[in-house]
Amino acid sequence: MNIEEKNFLTLSLDRFEQLRSLGTKTLAQLNDDNIHWSPDTESNSIAVIVQHLYGNMLSRFTDFLTSDGEKPNRNRDTEFVEQKLLLTELKKRWDEGWDCVFDAIRPLTISDLDKEIFIRGESHTVMEAILRQISHYAYHVGQIVYIGKHLKGAKWKTLSIPRGKSEEFLTVPFKQ
Repeated sequence: MNIEEKNFLTLSLDRFEQLRSLGTKTLAQLNDDNIHWSPDTESNSIAVIVQHLYGNMLSRFTDFLTSDGEKPNRNRDTEFVEQKLLLTELKKRWDEGWDCVFDAIRPLTISDLDKEIFIRGESHTVMEAILRQISHYAYHVGQIVYIGKHLKGAKWKTLSIPRGKSEEFLTVPFKQ
């Protein structure tokens, strides 16, 4: 077992937790009206993005090792229809989706990483499937944060290093 294999599951859980945290901190800054705003009819609101993530998380991670990641009861198209959920309802789905992800990944072991699973009938190793979902979730969490920041403007509470403060966050100066 090499260092990459040993740490892959821990690192994946850390990345998923970082993504969850960014979305949670964004949702905490918004209200019921904010989550349903979109810039145009072809764009998704935060609510729609969370609806989609929720559906995807439940589909991909329920019975993760034993059934196709595209469950027959999932209706992906309806995830993209604005449901006018309240922020409290949306946060509940957000947490339920992430809980499903973590409940599926935490019990995995290194020996599970090479197992074959399927998503829409396409074969993946467990490692490939996890990487696929990290990528997918990062894409959508970035959208959520961007929309949230746009809506809050000057009232936005930054989720990373504030502008003009980079030097304060340097822990080890670079030396050649």
